[in-house]
Amino acid sequence: MAIAKRKKRFFDVEMPIINRQTQLQAYEVKELEGRLIKYDLTRTLRGKNMLLQLKVKIKEDKAVAIPRGIKLMPYFLRRMVRKGTNYVEDSFSTTCKDAELRIKPFLITRRKVSRAVRKALREKAKQELIAYVKDKDSNTLFEDILKNQMQKPLSLKLKKIYPLSLCEIRVFKVEKELEVKKKKTEKAKEEKKEK
Repeated sequence: MAIAKRKKRFFDVEMPIINRQTQLQAYEVKELEGRLIKYDLTRTLRGKNMLLQLKVKIKEDKAVAIPRGIKLMPYFLRRMVRKGTNYVEDSFSTTCKDAELRIKPFLITRRKVSRAVRKALREKAKQELIAYVKDKDSNTLFEDILKNQMQKPLSLKLKKIYPLSLCEIRVFKVEKELEVKKKKTEKAKEEKKEK
């Protein structure tokens, strides 16, 4: 007896953070759960070579891609660094409302500066970013990076130490999701049961 062959189909995947849609191939929509997508944002961001990583989640038989990481391409950064300048980079982990994040800022000074100035820039950037991230959720933070609303205020604050020619977030990714929302919904359910 012949077994009917299953055919792979293309399913639409919504990417609400950039208001775009893409297609992924699978037998059923449920198979797309947890799949990773890499999306190039170079054209969207007018030449800023950025790669967006998204994770697919299924909500009511619809595939929705949620951002998990943003990365600036190394060749873009190499193009930005000029002779007679210094660059400052850092890497640290911090938490926002719903996730644990890894942030890697990248700063380029206008001229060569001393090690003390570079250290001051690194520490101030870390302090400002941790304060900024603390009371926001990860989706809002991804939107802020894409709209340059995180980098511009940071650049203005660091200008007081030393003027920068570039202030960017090189890598921004979610390392671990925190169980904040689930706990709140569980508490609400328990309170309803008690009543």
